[in-house]
Amino acid sequence: MIKEIQKETSDKMNKAVEALKSSLAKIRTGRAQPAILDSVMVDYYGSATPLRQVAQVNVEDARTLVVNVFDKGSISAVEKGIMNSGLGLNPVTAGTSIRVPLPPLTEERRKDLIKVVRADVEQSKVQIRNLRRDANNEVKALLKDKEISEDDERKSQDEIQKLTDSFIKKADVLLAEKEKELMEI
Repeated sequence: MIKEIQKETSDKMNKAVEALKSSLAKIRTGRAQPAILDSVMVDYYGSATPLRQVAQVNVEDARTLVVNVFDKGSISAVEKGIMNSGLGLNPVTAGTSIRVPLPPLTEERRKDLIKVVRADVEQSKVQIRNLRRDANNEVKALLKDKEISEDDERKSQDEIQKLTDSFIKKADVLLAEKEKELMEI
């Protein structure tokens, strides 16, 4: 019973860290990354469609993304979707593909992005701590129902704390990597 609670908590904490990774991948750094455009929605024949479903995004060089649209009739819709995404990008149509140059980040913008990254990481840590609390409550309920002993409860809470510490550490590592990446010029 305790092992199931720990396994379930570990899975949920892992999902929280994975969600943090995908969230951090969308934050623009000095380098071009296709994940930057993951949040872009395109008006494709009257419905909002993710960019990845209507085009392929590749890296041309360190500061340029190339978007190859599957349906040539929707090039202008894709271009408009990128412009309206709020990412501050100005796409340039070049025949059947769209080039998206990434402007260099200013020092002020880098610091703002670091604040956003720290907020995302802190939100992830709060989520992990909430999962720890839920798991400990489940263990306490087992103790209350006399399904486990007090020693088992203490051991389980120690294990859950170790699990929490390891996932918090993973979030801190992601934060350090992203800060370093953002401060590179």
